[in-house]
Amino acid sequence: MKLLLIEDNPAMQLSLQRSFERRGMQVVVCGDGHRALARWQASVPDVVVLDLTLPGQDGLQVLASARAAGLATPVLILTARGTVGDRVLGLNTGADDYLAKPFDLDELEARVRALARRARRIDAPPADFCGLSCSADSDAVCLHGQPMELSAREAALLRALLARPGQAVAKERLSDTVFAGDHSVNADAIEVVAYRLRKKLLATDAQLVTLRGLGYLLRRASPDSGADGSAGNPAALP
Repeated sequence: MKLLLIEDNPAMQLSLQRSFERRGMQVVVCGDGHRALARWQASVPDVVVLDLTLPGQDGLQVLASARAAGLATPVLILTARGTVGDRVLGLNTGADDYLAKPFDLDELEARVRALARRARRIDAPPADFCGLSCSADSDAVCLHGQPMELSAREAALLRALLARPGQAVAKERLSDTVFAGDHSVNADAIEVVAYRLRKKLLATDAQLVTLRGLGYLLRRASPDSGADGSAGNPAALP
């Protein structure tokens, strides 16, 4: 994984760089707001860790410029500005996650890896599976070319499953995708989204199956499949 660390404090920069490299990441560092955007465009990182208080240009300005330039790299803001208002402003400016200093290094690594996983989840979905396809210019999922009536979270779950039809996708990975950046969500909330999506798929030839200890998969529905997705799979949950 390639990480761009934008941090102006030399001691913090060195400490984080060494910690991330010990954990197997390739780290590019930048300590100046004016140079940050150019370094970002040149490095093509998997994740950006961004401080807000930078010389030359504020971190929020760097972030806004990057988004305006079309850079979609996941961004985690790491800063001493930890008020609710600061977090809301950072997320609204285009950040994907926000962690206030002081912080736990293990938590920081976990959040960075979660952002990288979410970015990689956009494996090219099949052009069509059971009449289902992903829109090329939006987050919509279509059935026989017509957009389905899905909530944003239902659509995110279905898109992730369409990337691997017939393969189990871990519950934790799907939660990262569906509830991106929302750390207040209960761990079992994905089950509610899956339940609602399963009902909406009854009108299609696809079936959402829950696998005990594995996660979920999308498969072609068989004539004897139950509405709860458990028929023909003894390991499935209702």
